[in-house]
Formats: sequence, C-alpha cells, structure tokens
Amino acid sequence: MPEDARREAGHQLDLLQKGKDLTDWKPMPVVGTGAIEVRLHTGTEHRLFVIAKFEEAVYVLHAFEKKSQRTPKHDIDIATKRYNDLIAERRSDEEAQRRTEGLKRP
Repeated sequence: MPEDARREAGHQLDLLQKGKDLTDWKPMPVVGTGAIEVRLHTGTEHRLFVIAKFEEAVYVLHAFEKKSQRTPKHDIDIATKRYNDLIAERRSDEEAQRRTEGLKRP
C-alpha cells in the first residue's frame, strides 16, 4: 500500500480501537460474523477486511487495492480463510485453557 493509504488505514484502525465511528465502512458477513470492510479513499481505492468483535485485539484479515466496483472473489476468499483460521485458533486456545484449569483443581 502507498504511504497515504497506510497512514489512513492506521488512522481508521485507531478510531476502531477507541470505539469511535469510522469514516466509511460496511459489514462483510460473507467473510464471517462481525467482519467489516473499511474503505480507504486516497485517490486510489484501498480496502481492509477487519474483525473487531474480540476484546483483546482488532484483527486485520486482509488489505488490498480495489481496482473494480465489485470486490474480487480472491480477496474475499483470503479474508474468509484468515477469519476461519482465527476462529479455529481461538477455539483451540480456549480448549487448552479449560484443560489447564481442570488440571489445577484439587
């Protein structure tokens, strides 16, 4: 991404982390529950697919330059895979945590 798009992406992510309104976004349920598309307008169109429903972090699933009106399936597929990987990793971590807590009980 060019410098101006990176700067704007950082600004939008900062707003998101602080619970403030983003400049331009839309839900992306096709990627996963809670996923959003952050639209960056810097002369060239860029997009971020983001998940911000978890307390510990805002996850950027994919960032790309948008060259046509329709979002390419390839970019949606990348974000969807990363979303599914994130959910699977969180489940695995939660299961490990439960097993560890179970071992600690007398």
